[in-house]
Amino acid sequence: MTTATFPSEHDEQCGFVTWFRSKWPHVLIYAIPNGEKRAISTAKRLKMEGVVSGIPDLHIPEWQLWVEMKRTKGGRLSPEQKMMIQQLGVIGHQVIVGYGAKDASRQVLEFIARQ
Repeated sequence: MTTATFPSEHDEQCGFVTWFRSKWPHVLIYAIPNGEKRAISTAKRLKMEGVVSGIPDLHIPEWQLWVEMKRTKGGRLSPEQKMMIQQLGVIGHQVIVGYGAKDASRQVLEFIARQ
């Protein structure tokens, strides 16, 4: 029996950003590179600079929209991510949790339709 392989979170995020930038080329979307494995010394330095655990992967400031990317299979939110999503909602920001590029794209289109 073979097991199916699914794109990495990185590949899903790249696909989503490519789609987003082609659809809305004048709307800023940028990544927050929080999730990488780092040396402890680098992690400490970045934390002192203001890196915060749980911040979503992508931000679209013009729309007050954040996107947390997950793999289509097996991706789940950490407790820090759940807390951050709640905090962002309290201040009026929307957070989309996209399980793959296709799901994130669908949710962005739904978000736009509600505006």
